[in-house]
Amino acid sequence: MACYFCFKNINEVDYKNTDLLSRFISGLGKIRARTRTGLCAKHQRQLARAVKRARHIGLLSPTSK
Repeated sequence: MACYFCFKNINEVDYKNTDLLSRFISGLGKIRARTRTGLCAKHQRQLARAVKRARHIGLLSPTSK
């Protein structure tokens, strides 16, 4: 499985794009592992950083419930 961000030619993961970030979050609000998302290591780190920033600012809920 190819990395989604490499395939779409996205260099930086934006924390403001909550629709995209929510694709990589489980139902309980956890960030999915690399084995589940299929991302490369670089983009998995960027994704985790973006999700944490979005949660801190309040754009993403820490949990889904």
